[in-house]
Amino acid sequence: MNESVNNNSTESDEVESTRNFHEDMLGVEVAQLSPEEQAAVDALPQGNALLIVRKGPNKGSRFLLDSDLITVGRHPNADVFLDDVTVSRRHAEIRRVAGNFVVTDLASLNGTYYQGSRVETQELENESELQIGKYHFTFYSSKRVS
Repeated sequence: MNESVNNNSTESDEVESTRNFHEDMLGVEVAQLSPEEQAAVDALPQGNALLIVRKGPNKGSRFLLDSDLITVGRHPNADVFLDDVTVSRRHAEIRRVAGNFVVTDLASLNGTYYQGSRVETQELENESELQIGKYHFTFYSSKRVS
């Protein structure tokens, strides 16, 4: 009987160990900001936001969201120009609505993903993940004054 208890305890420890490892890996995946990136986020003017490429082409690139309408796509005139065949020429729009940013997919071939789920329209939350083609972004909004 003690052997059974030990087995359960060992299995439980292994599950807990795996869970901790998985959570540690997720923590690493949620990219920490470099001092330069943190300074850029801290310096964001009220009502603006920043997209930072975390994975994919141009990793580390930053895009300032400082107007009411931001176009995203492979078209050279896009505000957020993403030069990759996985991105449609007119892939998405990001609109500033009442101080928040909302992404809208423009019937792109590969879709727009928010936190891993395909979306048509989605309000962006601070430190959330946005994926367009091979580009994985983290969204950072300016600190709001209450």
